[in-house]
Amino acid sequence: MKIIVCGAGQVGMTIARQLASEGVAITIIDTDAELIRRADESHDIRGVVGHASYPDTLREAGAMDADMLIAVTRSDEVNMVACQVAYSLFKVKRRIARLRHVGYTARDANGLFAAEHLPIDVIISPEAEVAEGITRRLRTPGAFTILPLARGQLEVIGVGVTDPDCPAMGERVCDLESNGKFEHITVLAITRKGITFIPTQQDRVELADELYILARSERRKATMALFGHRERPIAELVIAGAGNVGMHLVRNIRALLPKARMTVIERDRDRARYAAETLGSDVVVLHGDALDRSVLEEARVEQKETLVAVTNDDESNIFCSLLARKLGCRQAVTLVNKSTYATLLPGMGINAVVSPSAVTVSTVLRHVRRGAIVGLQTLREDFGEVIEATIGAGSSPLLTHTIGALGLPEGIKVGAVIREDHPLDMTAETRINAGDRVVLVVAYGEIDVAEKLLGGAGGRSF
Repeated sequence: MKIIVCGAGQVGMTIARQLASEGVAITIIDTDAELIRRADESHDIRGVVGHASYPDTLREAGAMDADMLIAVTRSDEVNMVACQVAYSLFKVKRRIARLRHVGYTARDANGLFAAEHLPIDVIISPEAEVAEGITRRLRTPGAFTILPLARGQLEVIGVGVTDPDCPAMGERVCDLESNGKFEHITVLAITRKGITFIPTQQDRVELADELYILARSERRKATMALFGHRERPIAELVIAGAGNVGMHLVRNIRALLPKARMTVIERDRDRARYAAETLGSDVVVLHGDALDRSVLEEARVEQKETLVAVTNDDESNIFCSLLARKLGCRQAVTLVNKSTYATLLPGMGINAVVSPSAVTVSTVLRHVRRGAIVGLQTLREDFGEVIEATIGAGSSPLLTHTIGALGLPEGIKVGAVIREDHPLDMTAETRINAGDRVVLVVAYGEIDVAEKLLGGAGGRSF
């Protein structure tokens, strides 16, 4: 398969590196010659310097025989034109574009993205998806991530072990996953001292572990209690930033947590006025810098349960969150684009880090690995993925044994089996049938093995 990636920023390079490691022929385009030089030198990726929307640049990148174009440059307009040129001149079969401005994805823009207008097959709106993810997390404050699967029936819950007296402390994975002593859950992965791994059945829960748990959505409260978290949904919060993410977030919270009281801080006067007029009188909008202590005190951040920092600047989000925590805010959720920051912040008192690039990469990979893949979530950018896929008749090695006898490599684990749209309480004796959907956690080094297990379900066929 041949794929062209437009944009060599963090998102574009992450997508390109991951797909290249799986044997996909990748060409990446960017106007920045230094970014292209780095791509050429350090990865099995071909680089082209130029404007992604120019026909001659796309021709040089091999658009004549490309299977897919993924446009994730910083410009919505360049992304749209690149898809148009790829379709009209080069007949590229599938086109994915990241569009950030809400005007392009608003309801009155319906019908714009069709073959006869702008031929984009998949539109990714990271700001909206990030806001949805933050809202899910605010409903369960003790979790550092919540990822929906199986049409919302299952969730991957990220939970830290901070209570030495919690029921799960010291327990073996096999005991946590049994149907007896505890609620039925599956431990997908553990991050311990900065290293993420798929645990064996004999591994035990340790203090300061971060666990990724797969559980039924209706068992979320019981699952959190197992790890010592008994928290109610957020009632009062401060949102720093009234940009696209902040505005989406307010609307989502209003719909899902209607009793929550919100204060929004925005540095730009015109944007603050727009937010106040748009959001209505039930949301307090303050014009000011969230890095200014007096502004945070005016927002009474010390009395609030949560601050969510979603400005367009990583450093502002980080320092605003740290200041809010110092003033007495119970927890901080911080938007960070740079992956180098994301790994440092949990140890600094920031409770949850949200990465727009991780959201975008997960969405793109889900559409690249289509076919029988029905769901895909990135589980830490440096570790692997959770994949939900349908098993076809007679095509998968997963059909030949019980789950306990499959002999899977260390980097793959079956997390759940969904039969006739109902998740099973899985045991080692469970057999997977044709037509079932399975949830796998897969380390990046085992992606090719996982695709073979799925009978080519991950097959990037078009």
